[in-house]
Amino acid sequence: MSVPRPQHAPLAQFEVEGDCLQIGGMPLTRLAERVGRTPFYAYDRAKLTERVELLRRHLPPEIHLHYAMKANPMPAVVQHMATLVDGIDIASGGEQRVALDTPMAPHLVSFAGPGKSDTDLSCAIAAGVVLNMESEAEMERIAVIGRRLSIKPRVAVRVNPDFELKSSGMKMGGGPKQFGVDAERVPAMLERIRALELDFQGFHIYSGSQNLKAASIQDAHEKTFALAIRLAAHWPGPLRTLNIGGGFGIPYFPGEERLDLAAVGENLKRILPDVRRDLPDTEIVIELGRYLVAEAGIYVSRVIERKESRGQVYLVTDGGLHHHLAASGNFGQVIRKNYPVAIGNRMNADERETVSVVGPLCTPLDLLADQMSLAKAEVGDLVVVFQSGAYGLSASPVAFLSHPVALEVLV
Repeated sequence: MSVPRPQHAPLAQFEVEGDCLQIGGMPLTRLAERVGRTPFYAYDRAKLTERVELLRRHLPPEIHLHYAMKANPMPAVVQHMATLVDGIDIASGGEQRVALDTPMAPHLVSFAGPGKSDTDLSCAIAAGVVLNMESEAEMERIAVIGRRLSIKPRVAVRVNPDFELKSSGMKMGGGPKQFGVDAERVPAMLERIRALELDFQGFHIYSGSQNLKAASIQDAHEKTFALAIRLAAHWPGPLRTLNIGGGFGIPYFPGEERLDLAAVGENLKRILPDVRRDLPDTEIVIELGRYLVAEAGIYVSRVIERKESRGQVYLVTDGGLHHHLAASGNFGQVIRKNYPVAIGNRMNADERETVSVVGPLCTPLDLLADQMSLAKAEVGDLVVVFQSGAYGLSASPVAFLSHPVALEVLV
């Protein structure tokens, strides 16, 4: 059966030699041999570097770039990113251990997230990490622990803004949220920070994620600066840092267009002079995770069996939602859409077919591609899921049904 070849930009990000996908300058088949088994994730070191360089070209030079390592906490990836960015943002004690094992200075590591345990707080305070406080109660706990340790904790206030990032895949601010302190409550909290003699650094204002619309991000930046300036007036000294979040999205699905990063950068260059009049000594941070790493990674599984059921072809692989929940559509998608998928060792094959790619789990949710046009695959071929460098293995139910955990490699 002849099936039209789909056009999907993410597949063009990696080179192809002959029929074989190349990653890290190596044919996928050779990489699979070196890894020793499938499934595995592979992250391209050069593409990680290129993405940081792209941001440096378009963003104003005074912007400090932080890596939100929740997107991909693989230690080798974090080590590499630590050599490229200006800071690391963490969301757990486990991530803190990885971050502090890099060359990044502890005061350039910030810890956000609700529900931090006393152990989390104690370790962060002892290390000199900046704690983004999510509530007044967390502030009081930090003060008690700081006194017990005889250390003045470094803190910032994570603000739940009175606006949201329009058209974002996940809204993190505006309305009632478990994240941050409602903006209207921050002035009173600043008074309490002074009384507790905490080492106040500034604000973290994050309104949403996975946004492909430059106009929405520009609007959020302008509102974020205005809110920060308003709140800073309630603090007697200079605001040392202002983390304006990220929210930069990447295209996953056909029809999605890339974020116009140049437009975002130009808007920042336009508004920063006005911001500097009110915040002359403030270090301005943009925190990004997915945008830095997602397009540099692939997930690879191997076809175990071709199966036909009532006219539909299934490629049964050794990987699935237990390794890549997002690609299965069960990590926030309202209507399931296919990630970009290809047969990695048949990239230029002419014979194509419509198939579904499924994994080995006993659930119909274990679906990596649904009725998708792919090169005709045989047992032993390699199925590649692109856009897999962020929220992949660490965001998946790896213990489900006790299959082996996927490997990860940085090449």
